[in-house]
Amino acid sequence: MRCTALLWIAGVLWATAAAGQGAPLSAALRTHVQGERFEVVTSLRGMPLGVRDELGRMFGTGSLDIAEPGAPFQATDVVSTPRLPFRRMSKAWCANDHCFLYYERGGIAHTWHVALFHWSPAATKLEGGGMAPAGLTTFEAVRDAVFAGGFKPGSW
Repeated sequence: MRCTALLWIAGVLWATAAAGQGAPLSAALRTHVQGERFEVVTSLRGMPLGVRDELGRMFGTGSLDIAEPGAPFQATDVVSTPRLPFRRMSKAWCANDHCFLYYERGGIAHTWHVALFHWSPAATKLEGGGMAPAGLTTFEAVRDAVFAGGFKPGSW
C-alpha cells in the first residue's frame, strides 16, 4: 500500500512538472506581465502564429485542435459529430510578448484551462497554466488564476 501511494505521488508530481503547472510565476515575470497592455483577442486567428503552433504541440495533435468561441465542440464523451474538437476557446488576451488563453475542454469531464505564453517571432513557450475554475469572465480573473499557480494537474 505504501509503495502504491508513493507511485501515485510521483506520478502527480511528474504530470505537474511535465505540463508546466503547479509553481507560481516568478516575481519578475509577474511584474513584467502586470505592466503589459493586453488587448482582447476574439478569434484563434487573432493569436500569434507561434502561440497557435505551441497549442498544437501542447494538445499533442500537431494541429490547432480547438474551436472558436461560441462554436460547437465535443463537450461530453458522447461523440455526436466526429470531427468536432474537444476544446473551445473562451477568452484570450495578447500583449507585445505574452498571451493568455482561457478555454474549456470536453470529454468525460468538462474542465476549464488557462495558459500564459511568452512569444516572439523566434520562439514561443508556455510560462504557466493548467486546470482553472469555470466561469472566469475578465482578464483580471484569468491573470490572477495564472499568478496564483498551484493548478490541478490535468491534460491540456
